[in-house]
Amino acid sequence: MKLIVILMLLVVPGVALCDQSGYIDVAASAKRQLRMAVEIPHPQSAAASDVTAAKEMADVIAFDMNMSGIVTAERKEALPLAEGLMFGATDFSPWVAAGSDLLVRSEYSITGDDVTVEFRLYDVLNKQLMNAKRYLGKSRDLRRFAHSFCDEMLLQMSGDRGPFTTHIAFITTQYGNKELAIMEWDGHNLMPLTRNGSINLNPDFSPDGREILFTSYKHGNPDLFKRALSSTVEIPISSRKGLNITGTWSPDGSRIALALSKDGNAEIYTIARDGSNPHRLTVSPALQVSPVWSPDGSHIAFVSDRLGKPQVFVMDSDGGNVRRLTGAGAYNVNPRWSPKGDKIAYARMQGGEFNIFVINSDGTGDTQLTSIGSNENPVWSPDGRFIAFSSKRGGPAAIYVMRADGSGQVRVSQGKGSATQPAWGTR
Repeated sequence: MKLIVILMLLVVPGVALCDQSGYIDVAASAKRQLRMAVEIPHPQSAAASDVTAAKEMADVIAFDMNMSGIVTAERKEALPLAEGLMFGATDFSPWVAAGSDLLVRSEYSITGDDVTVEFRLYDVLNKQLMNAKRYLGKSRDLRRFAHSFCDEMLLQMSGDRGPFTTHIAFITTQYGNKELAIMEWDGHNLMPLTRNGSINLNPDFSPDGREILFTSYKHGNPDLFKRALSSTVEIPISSRKGLNITGTWSPDGSRIALALSKDGNAEIYTIARDGSNPHRLTVSPALQVSPVWSPDGSHIAFVSDRLGKPQVFVMDSDGGNVRRLTGAGAYNVNPRWSPKGDKIAYARMQGGEFNIFVINSDGTGDTQLTSIGSNENPVWSPDGRFIAFSSKRGGPAAIYVMRADGSGQVRVSQGKGSATQPAWGTR
């Protein structure tokens, strides 16, 4: 895909929609709900139009921006655009009358498989252009273009780029057994990554988003594999006797933390990215699994039942200074560190079902985020705005996404079978 940006981001001084810091605060999702009208894109000509594609682009933008928590976005029918988006004047009066604070207008052309799309964001009240981008590519790129413009809008509104062009990998039974698959963050364009007819578990993206670790039983033993997204080759990383499970990449991609049972019970080890040089971090007669690195690589959170029931612990990345993190609940699993390193999401069993909690990395501020169905395997979006998780609510397990404060819970996985154990990539 080739993106050509010909219009630079326009930051309008003194826009009334921003707070004193210059950005809209996205951490408090209910603090400020701006109304955004997302106009169905205009075709540059009748011969170069595709109504279905145009509506889909508008739907992508409305979904992404609604999930951001900054705005309430709604798809709107296109109003006349006599001289084209670039040269024609925008009449703001209908949008002012409708109570819109922001307006997204766009224009596209489709010729064969080639597409051109231009998006524009307007401040309706001040009648100002805030952002404009043009993209060139193929018809398969239209959804990505819409996601990309949402990333740009979120960058301007909050100071941080959105995660809307990223992907989620997960385990699905749609293809028979437990296979690894990948989809856009909103559940579209599902693609299987494994078709080995075996049990595959616990995917984890490399820091650059180009490779995935996972455990597979395809050779009979739970062995750790990796594969590049650009390849179908599954490379064995750890095939030691017993368990080779819950592997996660270090932030710099040079090491992998995992649970090995080659010496008896499952213990936490690190290995080189090629599987060599194993280094044992825990020594306990209890079970130790699910290691996950802090963003700076200085600590590892993991699960241990050394106190009788599974709890989340934290240790230095060399295995020293082990401390218990979770103080409440008798069964806590699935830790995942936030991208900023200040919080850890995890799952706690309550009354036979799991719920997602978030706790500060110092053990304070333990907060429940879910309460419907059974919810497991939380994982943060690369920017920390969202948490994806698997949930059994009203049927087989599916992948859901919510804002980091627990609001806006929505199912994103589609299709048949169950969907569990999400991993969120950086691309």
